[in-house]
Amino acid sequence: MKLDIEEIKAILPHRYPFLLVDRVTDMEPGKFAHGLKCVSANEMHFVGHFPEKGIMPGVLILEALAQTGACAILSMKENRGRIAVFGGVKNCRFRGMVVPGDVLELSCEITGHRGAVGFGHAVAKVDGKVVCEGDLSFSVT
Repeated sequence: MKLDIEEIKAILPHRYPFLLVDRVTDMEPGKFAHGLKCVSANEMHFVGHFPEKGIMPGVLILEALAQTGACAILSMKENRGRIAVFGGVKNCRFRGMVVPGDVLELSCEITGHRGAVGFGHAVAKVDGKVVCEGDLSFSVT
């Protein structure tokens, strides 16, 4: 299943400037989602992070991964219209920088859930190289 930006906005409550997934390229509700974020020099965080050389903040890479996973969780019939909130991050490693002009390849596999709490393994890549990887937890409210 693929989603364009309007379909993503129908699932996620996030809006500019905090909607960080431009397209879902593949997804199975409740199982996984793969998406893309086209990183633009016009994004506000590059004004101060850093003025001499823009680098996408790691927390925003994690947020983009969480939003990708939220697409998979919130597209489940029983979760439609709900919100997924961050619960935590474990085993996170940043392995490269993300700069304007990059296409961030986002992937989140849902590894388990108990009631409203769930877990996922997330990986972000640029040009096929891992730039961030970690285990996320979330709660569906």
